[in-house]
Amino acid sequence: MFVEPIVLEGTHVRLEPMTKAHLAGLQAAAAYPEIWKWTWPGEDPETVAQWVSQSLAKKETGGEMPFTTFSKDGEVAGSTRYMTIDGTHKRVEIGNTWLAPKWQRTALNTEAKLLMMTHAFETLGCIRVEYKTHHRNEASRNAILRLGAKQEGILRRHMIHKDGTYRDSVYFSVLDDEWPEVKAGLEAKLVARGG
Repeated sequence: MFVEPIVLEGTHVRLEPMTKAHLAGLQAAAAYPEIWKWTWPGEDPETVAQWVSQSLAKKETGGEMPFTTFSKDGEVAGSTRYMTIDGTHKRVEIGNTWLAPKWQRTALNTEAKLLMMTHAFETLGCIRVEYKTHHRNEASRNAILRLGAKQEGILRRHMIHKDGTYRDSVYFSVLDDEWPEVKAGLEAKLVARGG
């Protein structure tokens, strides 16, 4: 399965396939150290530039589809992506999501996930959408559960951080037969937020 570049747009958010032209906006959105406690690239503009280059290389090979997340007023709010794209088994992971503090816990992220899962299940024909996060990142774990995903398990010592510490990864998923109920829940959350 190859994920074609596509713009996903809703009432609160626009997801555009990442390009080099988005670099300055991504650097500005990434400039908050509190975003990077559990993940990378970090707030350093040069590190963000390297991360964008790596993201675009993965986009070219079809291994990932990185998006730049825009608010409806055109401000770069952060990034997200399809990754672990597996056409044989009809599954995709949504991850590497980060947002500037101004946009965290807003309708923007809820709608972004609704748009991405709708595209995954209803256009790409996925039977499974996956999420994973650091075992100690309670905010992320709770956010994934609020989306309607189910926790599956924890992969112990799944990754090694740059500082040599280990990360256990908590896995979650939504299956195609669960999707109608999950979609209805996300749509109801957006209505409750005025969207």
